[in-house]
Parts: sequence; C-alpha cells; structure tokens
Amino acid sequence: MRSEEFQYGGAKLRYEVSGRGEPVVLIHGLSGSAQWWRHNVPALAAEYRVYALDLAGYGHARRQRTLGVQENAELIAHWMEALDLRGAAVVGHSMGGQIAVRVAALKSGRVDALVLACASGLLAGNPVRVALKLPRATLTGRPAFLPRILADSVRAGLPNLWRSAVSLLGDSVAELLPALDIRTLVIWGRRDALVPVELGRKLAAAIPGAEYRELPRAGHVVMVDAPREFNAAVLDFLRRPGAGVAPENRV
Repeated sequence: MRSEEFQYGGAKLRYEVSGRGEPVVLIHGLSGSAQWWRHNVPALAAEYRVYALDLAGYGHARRQRTLGVQENAELIAHWMEALDLRGAAVVGHSMGGQIAVRVAALKSGRVDALVLACASGLLAGNPVRVALKLPRATLTGRPAFLPRILADSVRAGLPNLWRSAVSLLGDSVAELLPALDIRTLVIWGRRDALVPVELGRKLAAAIPGAEYRELPRAGHVVMVDAPREFNAAVLDFLRRPGAGVAPENRV
C-alpha cells in the first residue's frame, strides 16, 4: 500500500493505493476517512487495484476546508482524469455514496459500476435533527469501531462536519437516478438508524436495473458492521459485469 496526494483548484485529495487490476474507488462518508475501509481493502485488493480516498478536510487530507457534495464530485472527476482511470467501480458510503452518484453522472464514460452503501442521496431534514440520530446510529453498529468514529470526527473538526452535513442535506441526487445507465448495487444495513432502509429501497427503485441487498445484522457503517457479508456481496457484484439481476434481489 502506498499513499498519494492530488491537488486541484486549491483543494487536496489524499488516497491509498493497494492491489492490481481494474480500478475500484472507495469514498468514505461524513466524519470518515480511508481507514473506514480497512476491513474491506484486503479482500478487494486481492482482485482489483483499490484507491481509498481521504476527502478534502478529512483523514490525512484534513487541515483544509471541506468541500460540498458537488465540489467533491468535481474534484474526484478531475483526479480520475489525471490518473486516466477507466472502467472504474466507484464504491461510496453514506455521503460518499451521494458523491459517487454525482461522479458517475459527471464521468459516466470512466465509471462502469456503482456500489452505494447506506447512501445519503435522498436524505433530507434539519441538520440538528439528523445529528440527534447519531448516538442511536452509533449504538446499532459495532462498538469497537466507536474510537475510530470519534478520532476521525475530531480530526475533521466541527466546522467541517457542519459544512458537510448542511451540504449533503441540501443536495438531492433524485433527478440523476433515472438517467443512470451504470450497473449499480445498493447495499444497506437493516439496522441503519441514520439513513433508514426505506430510503435505500427507494434509491434502488429509482435506478434502472439496480440490485438491492440488505444485511440484517448491520447498521449505518455497513462495511464495518458486517465486513464478510459486505465484501462477498460487492465482489460477487463486481465479478459479473453486465450480468442480469437475480429476481430475488430486484426492487
């Protein structure tokens, strides 16, 4: 694994690269970092070249003002062009899933597949009210992961967390979903207390041909709460490009 940095228009993106093969891009969510994928990168990197991003203002790209959802998508699109990434699978969690949809809309020629994990693209509401759900969302997840959540939140800082929350709640990807012509897996934790499963089902239903999966013992940080099941579902999806969606997984 190696760490790299990309700068464009005054914003900095950090990322870790692992493995060889077709590109898989991992985008974390609000208060996250590339470390949120540590249970997933080894499994994915055994078959793919994995890029785990630290968004501007988070993780190793902290000490800068965070970007809005659309600005993050534009930065990632420029980064993909700079690296000439083609045929990429973009995997986004929570806010990262919302960003991933916009990346796909901007760079559909470079993105071949989407994995949207508990994505926030249809979430709406007052930022304060949404924040009040965080304690419950934390309790429904894996307790051992709480120190990482807290550490990354402190590193990002309250101003960045607030700006990101306001941006994601003020941005909807609803109008983009019917036009997506990219293979898509929507995967959710059934115990998600932050972005309810109803929004996951609605998101998948709006994307033509999307596959939908729910992991019964997982909460909002689905790839951490149930890493084996998450990895198996994502790898199965990525290994069968263009494959039809099994009837039991259609929305």
